[in-house]
Parts: sequence; C-alpha cells; structure tokens
Amino acid sequence: MSTYRAVNVSAPARLAGPPDPRLAHLLRGLTLTGLVMVLLLPAAREHTQGLGWLPLWLVGMPLTAWWSLYRFRLPLGAGRQARSAAPPRRRRRGSQARRRKSSRSGLRTAA
Repeated sequence: MSTYRAVNVSAPARLAGPPDPRLAHLLRGLTLTGLVMVLLLPAAREHTQGLGWLPLWLVGMPLTAWWSLYRFRLPLGAGRQARSAAPPRRRRRGSQARRRKSSRSGLRTAA
C-alpha cells in the first residue's frame, strides 16, 4: 500500500532562497531589450508565419520567465490591502431557498 502525502505548494517557495542573480540579470536584460525592440522597430510588432506574434516572444515570454524566477509572487497592490483589512463576510446559516409555486396551475392548451 503506497502512502500519499499532500504537499503544500507554497511551502517550497517560502523556504527557497533568492534566485540566482546572474539569471535574474539575464532575464531583466532580455525583457528590456525586447521592450525596446517592440517600441522602436516596427518589424518587431508584426506577426510572422513561423513565430507568430513577435511582441509575445520579445516581451511577454521573457517577462513571464522573470516573474516565475521569483516564484510567481504578486505585488501587493492598494486594492489587495483594502480587501485584507476588511472583515471577512459571514455566510448565512440555514437551508437553501425554495422555489415558489407558480400561480398558474397546469399548462395552457392551444384552442
């Protein structure tokens, strides 16, 4: 009989140290280079048959890799802080609402 243990996915992210600074520097450079290319070169904003939409590969993918290097941490914005300060909503206790019986009894018949 095999033993299955549930693993908390966020635990390794909290325990892991900071990412490799060389890789962070490389991804930051690729992202900024791609952004400059998309902004300054019209050819970098096109769609090609082989690669598809170039801004995705020049900006989007390096930016996603850079974000994942930091283990998908999201910046804590003002809206998120306001929600966390509010008390949690309470759920009503009791049974589920019931449907009302129709005032019309039976189906209408076509004359």
